[in-house]
Amino acid sequence: MSFRLAAYAVCLERDRLLLARYVSPATGATLWTLPGGRVEHAEDPFETVIRELAEETGCDGVVERLLGVDSRVVPAAEARLGTEHHNVGVFYQVRITGGALRPGPNGETAESVWHPVPDVAGLCRSSLVDVGLALAQTLPATGHVAAVTVGGLIRH
Repeated sequence: MSFRLAAYAVCLERDRLLLARYVSPATGATLWTLPGGRVEHAEDPFETVIRELAEETGCDGVVERLLGVDSRVVPAAEARLGTEHHNVGVFYQVRITGGALRPGPNGETAESVWHPVPDVAGLCRSSLVDVGLALAQTLPATGHVAAVTVGGLIRH
């Protein structure tokens, strides 16, 4: 089983959510996701989320609060690399402070767009989007929300 620790930015502004359109290098398939990514060796997730936000969107930001942690095991049949995968995501509420939206330099982020929160349910998106929104909207004392069911427009 593969493992990844990642940090994700939940950027909400005037009932809009900032999402990045991820493009799979292997298949070219796209889905909307939260800005964020892998915590590098010896890197603090608090620093990761700001680095990843800048790399993927072109925006600068500041962490306002820790929202919570999500742990999920993706079955091999649904995982990108075809092997069972464990992802632990640390979600932060992040406020954009500057910069300008642009595609990611490596081609995996085709664009970043502010989406009205009510419209997010109609997007083909990563389950991470729903986890991040649930954490931001409910602010659970435990920092944990129920697992998101994958299917339809929601993907791993």
